[in-house]
Amino acid sequence: MASTFSFDIVSDFDRQELVNAVDQVVRDIKGRYDLKDTQTTVELVEESINVSTDSEFTLDSVHTILREKAAKRNLSQKIFDFGKVESASGNRVRQEIKLQKGISQEIAKQISKLIRDEFKKVQASIQGDAVRVSAKSKDDLQVVMQRLKQEDYPVALQFTNYR
Repeated sequence: MASTFSFDIVSDFDRQELVNAVDQVVRDIKGRYDLKDTQTTVELVEESINVSTDSEFTLDSVHTILREKAAKRNLSQKIFDFGKVESASGNRVRQEIKLQKGISQEIAKQISKLIRDEFKKVQASIQGDAVRVSAKSKDDLQVVMQRLKQEDYPVALQFTNYR
């Protein structure tokens, strides 16, 4: 049993689930009495969601709806990076909500340092925007996963390629 086992720590989201959640938000806005006449638009582009509405109050309502729909579709709240609210023409407001994908170098270094300090039989290596964790025992890898789930990082962590 000289083989090693490994898994990758990534920060990603299911794009199709996000598309479905944004579609539900748009349908919800059209159906809600308090938002029906606000001409609110929610548009999903490549790396962000653009929201345009008539006031900050309705923008907060759109945030609430977006968070609810994302949670129902098992999308982490940490993928949303709410930008600053800007004034738009005609007394309207708009906001760009950036979608966070990938683990930054600083967070990857924090994760690998935590693994090195607490788990002597486990190795962690940074590979682009992911962290590969390997060990001789699957049990050690399970313990690392449980430990990382306890931490509160500013990005959503998923564990992939478990072999």
